[in-house]
Order: sequence, then C-alpha cells, then structure tokens
Amino acid sequence: MPELLRWYISSSTFGVPQAAGPIAFSLVALSLTGHTSGGAAMMLAMTLAQVGGAIPIARLGRSLPIATVLRVLVVVRTLALAAIAGLAASGASFTWLIVLAAVAGSVNGAAHGYLRAVLNHLAPASRLPRTLGIAATLNELTFVLAPVAASGLGTVSPVFAVLVLAVVGAVPALLIPSTGSAHIAAIRGLPGSLLRPSILLWLMCAAGGGAAVAAIEIGAVALALNFGYEPALAILFTVPLCLASVAGGIWVSVRNRMATQKTVLVQLFIMTLGSALAALNLSVATTVIATVLIGSVLAPLSTYYSLRLDTLAAAQRRAEVFALLRTANAMGVIFTSAALTVVSLSMALIMVTALMAIVTLVVGIASVRRPVSPA
Repeated sequence: MPELLRWYISSSTFGVPQAAGPIAFSLVALSLTGHTSGGAAMMLAMTLAQVGGAIPIARLGRSLPIATVLRVLVVVRTLALAAIAGLAASGASFTWLIVLAAVAGSVNGAAHGYLRAVLNHLAPASRLPRTLGIAATLNELTFVLAPVAASGLGTVSPVFAVLVLAVVGAVPALLIPSTGSAHIAAIRGLPGSLLRPSILLWLMCAAGGGAAVAAIEIGAVALALNFGYEPALAILFTVPLCLASVAGGIWVSVRNRMATQKTVLVQLFIMTLGSALAALNLSVATTVIATVLIGSVLAPLSTYYSLRLDTLAAAQRRAEVFALLRTANAMGVIFTSAALTVVSLSMALIMVTALMAIVTLVVGIASVRRPVSPA
C-alpha cells in the first residue's frame, strides 16, 4: 500500500474517537447512571486533558522517531478507551470512566502534532495543499459518519460502541508509515519561541474557527428547538455544514495552491458573515445559509493554517506547533461550549460572531503591517 494512502487512512481514522465520543459516551452514561450528562463530563475531561497535555507530551518524544512516538501515543489512547469499555461493562464507578477519558484525551493533541509532522516526510511542499485538502475532506466525512455509526452500535450495546471506536482509532498505530530515524530534535537545540506573534496569529484564527463551527454543531439541537422543530431535525444545520466543508476540501485539493493574503481575508470574512447570519436568528433558511458559509471555508482555512505554521516553525518544533494548532481549535470548542452553557443561544452566537470579527480584524491589520504571502 502506498505510504501516502496509509497516511490518509491513519489521518481519517485518528479522529474517530473524538467524533464518535459524544454519542458513545452519552449512551454509556445513560446505561450506567440514567442520565446523559455523564457523557458530556467525559468529553469535557477529554478535551481539557488534550489542551493541558499537548505540548508537555509532544516534548517527551523529542529524541524518538516521529512515527514511533505517534504509535505509542495512539496505543495509550486505545488502552484507555478499551479500559472505559471494560469498566463500563463491569459496572465500575463512573468517576473512573471520566478519569480514563482524560487519559485518552491527554495524548490527542500531541498525537495529532506527530501525525501532521509525519506528512512532511511523505509529501513534497508543492503537494502539501492538495494533500491537506484531501485529508480535510476525509476528516469531515469521519465527523459525519462516526456519530451515526456510534448511534447505531450503541443501540446494540453502548460498551460495544466504545470498544469499536477504540479499535478503529488504533488504526494509525498499525498503518502509519515509518519516517526512519527522523525525529523532532534532529538539529541540536530548539531555537525560536512557540508563541511568537506570527504563530499566535494563526493559532488565534484556528480558535475562532473552532468556536464558529462548534456553535453550529453543539448548538444544532437548540437551533432546531428555537425554530419550533423536533430535536432530531438538528441535522438541518449540521448536514449542510459538513457537506459544505467537504466541498471546500475538494476545492483546496483541486486547486493545490497556498492561499493568498486577499483570499485568506475573504475566507475569514465569509466565516464571520456566516456567524453573524446565524446570530440574527431570522429564519431556518437564513441559518442554513449561514452554516453553508461557515462550512465552505472551514477546510481552506484549516489547510492554510497548517501550511502557514509549517513555514513558521523550526523543523524540530513542528510536532509541537501542530499540537498547538489542534489545541487552539479545542479551545475554540471549549469557548463555545462554555458560552452555550452559561448564556442563551442567541447571546452565545453573538459572542462567537464577535470573536470571529476580532480575528478577522487582527489578521487584516497584521496583513497591512506585514503582508501575508504564500509560502
């Protein structure tokens, strides 16, 4: 099997535990406690652990081959998820399931960083835009199909659903291509700060985009209820979002070029406009259009952030920077989750729109001072 194909499969299956986790964990919690809130607690623990563990864990693998570190981290996550299934089957205290969810999440950010770093050894720079576009498309398909699969498997057995997502999530440990002896500390010393303004700029954009997408995905049920529909019709908003994102990924793949300064600003404006339309709460049709706007630029922007950080990070710090990119996106999700928990849906959407407007403005100002050029 070609190495790049193995990487694509590894990349698309890597996100299965996170994509299927909310439903699988909620079904486990419902079977053990009678309430689904425990599933949310498990996902919160997983996400917070991902944010906290990304950089420290990424740095632990400096002296080891990149692919080897990735395999170890994926195995740790797989064992934690398998343990969740085992303890759930035995009726253990739910507290242990939350702890194990945190263990599984703690390696997610670092593992993603190493997964992205492996790609630099498989594809030349000229092919990275197309490769990342294809990966983004496959990732969106994962986030569409994995929850559906988890729901179906969960009707058979919630424990079995968790076990399956653990097994599928372990695929990268088996298929990821070897990078030989290449590791992130190949050059002596670690020059350059990870938190330079030029890097922070794109991490901030990733957080804003993560918040905007999460506002639709997490708030979909609330949006459906807001317009007088049944909760099941939340798919009116999530499906267009995902389909538009897949289309955006295909566009990046076909184009196979890094975006220009003007294109990035336009895409950020489109995401801000989509957030604003959703916040206006005008009609179902307007909100669906908003989700399409947000989804259409999701893959192009995420591809640009990855390519841009690739040029800004020292070779031996790429795994850490890509882990930060994943963490920034997670922080955007946490921001939206907290907003939806504390304030009303409309206020949360306004807050997300304000965040995206600030991000777009900052990028615009930074572009004027120092033009953002393609790599």
